[in-house]
Amino acid sequence: MNELHVKIRGEKPGDESVIRELTERAFEGSEFGYNGEARLIDELRSQNAATISLVAEVSDQIVGHILFSPATIDLEDHCSKGLGLAPVSVLPEFQRRGIGAKLVEAGLEIAASSDCEFVIVLGHPEYYPKFGFATASDSNVGCEFEGVPDEAFMIRWFKQPASVDDQVVAKYHSVFSSLG
Repeated sequence: MNELHVKIRGEKPGDESVIRELTERAFEGSEFGYNGEARLIDELRSQNAATISLVAEVSDQIVGHILFSPATIDLEDHCSKGLGLAPVSVLPEFQRRGIGAKLVEAGLEIAASSDCEFVIVLGHPEYYPKFGFATASDSNVGCEFEGVPDEAFMIRWFKQPASVDDQVVAKYHSVFSSLG
């Protein structure tokens, strides 16, 4: 298979409809339904909650997208501010070629250079640890959504608190709950 030249850049005005279409195609037939993830992106964007929004281009065609939005963890002494990674989408014909990984790496690099204290993700437990994610429950952090398998909810700390003695809950932006 030929090596792809992938360019990662920030989303810009005019990309919205292409991102919607590629997200629908990427999630077609998934448990979320093809429209759920695209609606999530649109709603987060409408509430100015698309903190990091990146696209992947191959030959000037947008073939992938990743979004990070605000997330919080209420600790005893402060509210820890981070990001939720969701969703990441790659056109089916470009999947399994490293594009999603390039998007995740670029997004995490931006997050790490900001005031972000952590990133949470609800995803495949075999995939995300290679980007520095660990099971959130290992840090006494739980997911706000019921029924989430423990191993699927992960966190990557950039500024980890000294200790989290009691169980705390990480919360995504309210859009996630309203569309659920």
